[in-house]
Amino acid sequence: MTTIKEIPFRYDHVGSFLRPAALKEAREQFYADKITAQQLKETEDQAIKELVQQQVTAGLKAVTDGEFRRSWWHLDFLWGLNGVVETKPEAGYNFHHGETRAGSYTVVDKITYNPEHPFFAAFTFLQEQTPQGILAKATIPSPTLLFNRKSEAVFHDIYADEQTFIEDLAAAYRQTILKFYELGCRYLQLDDTSWGMYTGFIEQATSEDEIQKWRHHCEAGVAVVNLLLQDLPEDLTITMHVCRGNYKSDWAIAGPYDHVADYLAQLAIDGYFLEYDDDRSGGFAPLAKIHENGPAKKIVLGLVTSKFPELEAEESLIARIEEAQTYVPLENLCLSPQCGFASTEEGNYLTEEQQWAKIKLVIDTAKKVWNDAE
Repeated sequence: MTTIKEIPFRYDHVGSFLRPAALKEAREQFYADKITAQQLKETEDQAIKELVQQQVTAGLKAVTDGEFRRSWWHLDFLWGLNGVVETKPEAGYNFHHGETRAGSYTVVDKITYNPEHPFFAAFTFLQEQTPQGILAKATIPSPTLLFNRKSEAVFHDIYADEQTFIEDLAAAYRQTILKFYELGCRYLQLDDTSWGMYTGFIEQATSEDEIQKWRHHCEAGVAVVNLLLQDLPEDLTITMHVCRGNYKSDWAIAGPYDHVADYLAQLAIDGYFLEYDDDRSGGFAPLAKIHENGPAKKIVLGLVTSKFPELEAEESLIARIEEAQTYVPLENLCLSPQCGFASTEEGNYLTEEQQWAKIKLVIDTAKKVWNDAE
């Protein structure tokens, strides 16, 4: 008999929330050397306390710190690994309507676990604010973010071969996740834009050689993720969020899951948060492959956009969930926003009130669809 975990929940969320005005102001003052790091932390602490209460009041079963201590959804974590340093390139990342703020990293040494990673203290604080009966959820970027943006210099100067790089990266992540577990984490999400980018690149490819290059990236991505997940505690739920970019309500690429479904299906995770808020993501048919390979896994449909304030019609959401049931049983499905509301500190173009209206829509819709969603 297939046992499906309770987590992810029937109504859930990706993790990031819009930064409140006081926090934005404090960060600007910190960048301008007008306040100290401790003063900034005190503002972050207060904002996170209030956010946790807002999430609980809204009815969410898992809460995050909204990524309030981060500037970027991914870079702040990567900079905290041994062997990785912050860089500031001349240009940002290319998105559909423009370019992001500039920020990146480079690998300067063997990648290893950092027992003093600042995310541990951040999670401890979140755990302390989380009421009994509610789960504190940790979110970190997937290791593929480092693997895919490696330069040739990484292998020439630091690593002799790709397999050693994969093994070191997996070991650093595995130790990091076990530390989160030691701190009380039982719900951890790997945020991974790589699969969204791969499927877009394969969709756009003009030659078989180009397609094979991206398929190699997919194979390596499966290898590093599955290696880090080996023999983790049974009561630790690991999910993965996949999207195609989220910066100031903009997106980076389009492409259906068809090109990466076989690889996603191989990942030894417990659940998937998949972006499905518009036609950039294609149809639900690829979900059949994921379910066939992992009938105990949950798939969280990201049908509610976090990019724009307009509320989706509840009837439309229910109809799309019914469509997804053509490929995956209802008991394996959940509902969430398609991404976070602020993958970077700038945030998307909607108000906090509109953000919470989106969360309410997710919860209300899920309760109508699933009898076990209470």
